[in-house]
Amino acid sequence: MCRNIKTLFNFEPPATDDEIRASALQFVRKLSGFNAPSKANEETFNRAVVEVTAAARKLIVSLETTADPRNREVEAEKARERARARFG
Repeated sequence: MCRNIKTLFNFEPPATDDEIRASALQFVRKLSGFNAPSKANEETFNRAVVEVTAAARKLIVSLETTADPRNREVEAEKARERARARFG
């Protein structure tokens, strides 16, 4: 899976529409192999981003958990620690 796609469920505050769309865009880029589509594929690419965004939003709001919401700052620090361990 693309490392740029981040977990968006169970955070306080909840994921924003921009975060969900950015994740959908990364997903469509990964599937299509395009960073930016050609003019011939632009409409299809953009429609896919809209559809994946809607599906992701529906998923996120439908999921249930009994776990406490995660803290964005704590999760960001954990990611930085993993990067330091991995890349030195």
